[in-house]
Amino acid sequence: MKISKKFVVTAPGLAIDLLVTKFPELSKARLKDAMTKGALLWRRGKQNKRLRRAQTDLQAGDALEFHYDDELLSRSCDAAVLLQDERHYSLWFKPAGMLSQGNEWGDHLSLLRFAEQHWQNKRPVFLLHRLDREASGLVLLAHNKAAAAALGQLIQQQQINKTYHIQVKGLVAEQGKIELPLDGKACLTRYQRLAIYEQAQQSLVEVDLVTGRKHQIRRHFAAVGHPVMGDPAYGSGNKNQQGLMLQAVRLSFRCPLLKKLQLFELPAQLRQG
Repeated sequence: MKISKKFVVTAPGLAIDLLVTKFPELSKARLKDAMTKGALLWRRGKQNKRLRRAQTDLQAGDALEFHYDDELLSRSCDAAVLLQDERHYSLWFKPAGMLSQGNEWGDHLSLLRFAEQHWQNKRPVFLLHRLDREASGLVLLAHNKAAAAALGQLIQQQQINKTYHIQVKGLVAEQGKIELPLDGKACLTRYQRLAIYEQAQQSLVEVDLVTGRKHQIRRHFAAVGHPVMGDPAYGSGNKNQQGLMLQAVRLSFRCPLLKKLQLFELPAQLRQG
């Protein structure tokens, strides 16, 4: 079942009572579960947030959006792993199947929400960069506005080096670069081959992103005939039971807050393959 509805509160009351009236096809337990998982968006004037508490008092004029998808709300995935805490920011392993952040349909399977719950909402959490839902690997989160601004600027200036490992269809050259424009913008992907699997006709490749367009690695390698194995959106003949073989394995940058070079690598036990 999938429901998406926007409406304005006409009389004061409890959030759960209003939802029971508006959506009689859903049990109170399902409505509460959906709220807990971030499916109800609330706005009052300039304030807006996900409304999670069933007993929240609503006022006339409050604007609500309810986006319910039982298939999405029933999904599960492995837990994220906190790898390093630098107080101003932290480094996490995001597993495959987890979003970087939520959307209008909820946020229960997002790294941002997982981190908020890890610190029991006592610590701000700001997403600095994204990793595709199907992909896994390293993600940085900031914990104050100063850190978010400073690290965000490094990302904009392409001063955070991101390295990925991918397994692709076919045998690629030992090293090379792909400079195909995406979405009308110039972009560059550099790579070097780490291993070849002749029997499977596949290659293990290390990739350094010079630019950061949406799905850049996946689109670039599919465009040159070497799609990432397990990619559900790009390429053909690249199905894979292990899922998308794309993982963020290394991040490095000079930290403007701690005044030192930071090099983070994904531990061996969390690597694919």
